[in-house]
Amino acid sequence: MSKHEFAFADAETTAPDAPMPERYGSDSDIEAVVGAFEACSLPGSQWTHAAHLTVAAWYLARYSGHEAATRIRIGIRRYNAARGIVSTPTGGYHETMTLFWTCIASKYLMLADPDRPLVDLVNGLIDEHRNKNLIFEYYSRDLLFSRQARFSWVEPDLKPIR
Repeated sequence: MSKHEFAFADAETTAPDAPMPERYGSDSDIEAVVGAFEACSLPGSQWTHAAHLTVAAWYLARYSGHEAATRIRIGIRRYNAARGIVSTPTGGYHETMTLFWTCIASKYLMLADPDRPLVDLVNGLIDEHRNKNLIFEYYSRDLLFSRQARFSWVEPDLKPIR
């Protein structure tokens, strides 16, 4: 199997901290990540940028934008709490980052062919937005890492999200 076709192994045969695949092989692979996220059993090493995008796309494909964003926010806070991660002015849950990436995922899905299978959409989203530093094209570091941005939504100061 090539690195681009890497698929999830059965959860029982995967080491607890095994790396995330570079590409999903099926919708069930995506559902396994979302299920582990919701159960707060996803290993921290697998809670990557790609996993965040995966969860966002899965919720956005099933719920309205508002409902998806609500579920994502609650889910990340619950996941963090289960892992002992406390939100502080310098760490933990980040509202602006969460909503920024939810917006990016939503825009990608809105512009994509609605007939594409979810697995193709999620793989495409990750391929196109793998660079987690994209956010710095929209936000200055000072604004993004401010207390206000961590605890509430703040509009970008460098360029608008379109």
